[in-house]
Amino acid sequence: MPWERPSTKDMTMSSNIHVVPTERNGWAVEVEGTDGATSHYPSQEEAIAAGTEKAKLDKVDLIVHRADGTIEGRHHFGSAT
Repeated sequence: MPWERPSTKDMTMSSNIHVVPTERNGWAVEVEGTDGATSHYPSQEEAIAAGTEKAKLDKVDLIVHRADGTIEGRHHFGSAT
């Protein structure tokens, strides 16, 4: 099942970062609870690099999706609880 952007009411103070495919064969970095991509990239690798940097700064998870929209992996950059 493809990822669906959560509604704003589901957003927390620290929102996870998603690397998702775009309709134009590129990749986007999206923040949960926002209405669109924060940035676009031609390759998944470039999007993952940018998403990783943002997730580390924000101390949130990076969720990487496959071309079909399913989740490929999750990387934790938040502080340990």
